[in-house]
Amino acid sequence: MVSDANNTKRRNRRLTPGGFTLVELLVALMVTSIILSAVATLAYAMTRANDQTSDTAQKQAQLRSATLRVSELVRYCRLICPSFGADVRIWRQDSNGDEKVNINELVFIERGAGADYLRLCQFPESAVSTVSLADVRTIDPSNFDVTYAVLIPQCSNVQFSFVGFPPNAKRLSILFDLAENNITRRCQITAGLRAWAGYLLDDSGEIVSGDDD
Repeated sequence: MVSDANNTKRRNRRLTPGGFTLVELLVALMVTSIILSAVATLAYAMTRANDQTSDTAQKQAQLRSATLRVSELVRYCRLICPSFGADVRIWRQDSNGDEKVNINELVFIERGAGADYLRLCQFPESAVSTVSLADVRTIDPSNFDVTYAVLIPQCSNVQFSFVGFPPNAKRLSILFDLAENNITRRCQITAGLRAWAGYLLDDSGEIVSGDDD
């Protein structure tokens, strides 16, 4: 009887490699599966956290850059000009000192037909034609070899507001919705003119050639 019991034990040991019993092997497999599941969950969580951090960092960098570009442009511009379209038209400087608006002195802040992005539209230096304020409102950039600088590539509900109505505006605010990690928040870029050139306007709102006109 003792011999039969020993033979049974030897047969059980041969059921699994390395001398483990079947129960021990099942327990080991269960523990291993739990560990692997935990590792996979942790890896997914870390990847998602990294993606969220990267998205937030990217959007914040875009917002800081756009705020800086718009603030510098508006602060040192001569006039915020009116527009009939989905953009703001700015007389950035009087490059040739003639106290007149030349096309190459203009920069447009565009939001697109869907109000879903922000970018700067700049005209070539060769576009030296003088234009009135009425012409500024109707200039079609597609007729020129313009260049674009993207400020916010993807946003929504872009709106422009002014302190004073263009061309007498002295401050510009840009409001838009920006999504970060599937959370949408309202953002605002505000900039004011440092040296307003409204004194160059006559009673009809046209640019005059000098202070004595």
